[in-house]
Amino acid sequence: MDLNVDMASALEAGRERTLGLLAPFEDDFLRAQHSTLMSPLVWDLAHVGNYEEIWLIRSLGGDALRQDIDNLYDAFRHPRAGRPSLPLLSPAEARSYIAAVREVALELVDDPSFVHRMVVQHEHQHDETMLATIQLSGIDYEAARPMAPSSAGGTAVELDLGPVVIGTDDDPWAYDNERPAHDVTLAPFRIDRLPVRNRDYLEFIEAGSYDDQRMWTADGWKWRQAEGAVAPLFWRNEGNIDWSVLRLGHRNLVNLDEPVEHVCWFEADAYARWAGQRLPTEHEWEAAHRRGLLDGVGHVWEWTQSDFSPWPGFTAHPYREYSEVFFGPDYKVLRGGSWATHETVLRPTFRNWDYPIRRQIFSGFRCAQDV
Repeated sequence: MDLNVDMASALEAGRERTLGLLAPFEDDFLRAQHSTLMSPLVWDLAHVGNYEEIWLIRSLGGDALRQDIDNLYDAFRHPRAGRPSLPLLSPAEARSYIAAVREVALELVDDPSFVHRMVVQHEHQHDETMLATIQLSGIDYEAARPMAPSSAGGTAVELDLGPVVIGTDDDPWAYDNERPAHDVTLAPFRIDRLPVRNRDYLEFIEAGSYDDQRMWTADGWKWRQAEGAVAPLFWRNEGNIDWSVLRLGHRNLVNLDEPVEHVCWFEADAYARWAGQRLPTEHEWEAAHRRGLLDGVGHVWEWTQSDFSPWPGFTAHPYREYSEVFFGPDYKVLRGGSWATHETVLRPTFRNWDYPIRRQIFSGFRCAQDV
């Protein structure tokens, strides 16, 4: 295998996905902010190019193309809610810019390193973010949506593993927060083979659990009251008979056999409490997945009970802002991946994280319990 050709192909496949994702939309739609939780799509478009310029051109000794726009596309300088007010590149300018960056970057694909893999993953991760923006917009969007129904009546598996290896030392695609590999001792536990399905979650709703304070942590109850939530995001009750869900501009009856989606950590935790269970730790989740015991992985991101923390011996690489600035109790870890996640990050060690209140992401969960 020619690693240079292989990496160039991976970069090009990511760009083809990005441009294809946005191709159906007019410029006004790309410029608009469809939710204060998200950036205008045109910001994401230029941002992936600016990120690529910084890491695949300048960091490898190439000349800067547009250093003057670094500030505009620095995610840490400008919160999403304020990005529409910035003097952003137009859609045409953004496309021209990212094409120019790619032309130079491909000339520098020599002896591919982690930064090349990082840039490939970064673009695919932004594609998933853009799909979440499109979902929030409510626009009719014909995109592949491979959400296979779960098999009925999923069972749980009981594990008594003791010491297990978590993380990795040798996966060339792994981010710094997945490293290093280290031993963790697990107490015996039981974990569901399948994510929680809509039919199971509907029982939670119909039991009045959204109004039962006993099912929620104190912070979860505050969130529930502030949000006024009565069901997952995008669900709507149709005449007190059936529930429908909005999916990429199409509203259909909820498929009871699909994994529940667009729930926040507080909802997942409340369901687990109602069911007499709990959310798995990310250690438990990874150990079970490594052994091929989890079905339905890759349909929805799966909340765990774990805060986002560094592994013992963590070293920030290649830059602190990817992981280190997010460590702490403010963020909860999600594992697995969703239907919108590219295969480059569908690995057992990959760690996603978000605020526990977030549910615009393609998030669900499975349950666990002590044995």
